[in-house]
Amino acid sequence: MSLNSAGVFPEFRRYGGEQWVHMDDLDDHPDDLDHRIVSALTAYAADPRVAGAARALSFAGEHGALWLAAGLTGAAVDGARRGAWLRGTALTAGAHLAGMGVKRVVRRPRPAHVRPLMRTAGRYSFPSAHATSATAAALAFGALGVRAVWPVAAAVCLSRLVSGVHYPSDVAAGAALGALTATLGADWMRGGARD
Repeated sequence: MSLNSAGVFPEFRRYGGEQWVHMDDLDDHPDDLDHRIVSALTAYAADPRVAGAARALSFAGEHGALWLAAGLTGAAVDGARRGAWLRGTALTAGAHLAGMGVKRVVRRPRPAHVRPLMRTAGRYSFPSAHATSATAAALAFGALGVRAVWPVAAAVCLSRLVSGVHYPSDVAAGAALGALTATLGADWMRGGARD
């Protein structure tokens, strides 16, 4: 390996601020469907209203904060089903942690072919932990009769694509993991519905 005229090894490329990634680790296939969808959706972020909404939804969903707050609020105001709300919140947190664990094993870089709207808490993209916690919360809190959770969860998932920080396959995998986690814990949570 030798340095190029910019003083950088040509096999490496700047990715997300100060991070340098080896070219073999990048998913630079602009013709595949994942890349085309991200490119198309990030174009909508040229509208400041869309960009602002995407940022706000992404920020709210960071580390599952929106869903944890919703679950704890439900537990506080719905004393008859407090146990179910707390179990649903625990399922959502567990799903988020599972997503973070898978992300550290897979280590897929975030999209490098588009300019992201925001910095991210981590550098890996697969699966989307936002989608994991959003889907788990939608299933858990939806089972408690909260209908509004589904459109909000879908909006959080979409915000990650519009923001240019995830591929559609990241979001789909995150949603599948969140659904699996919530489904596996459904009996445990339903037991709390009678609390």
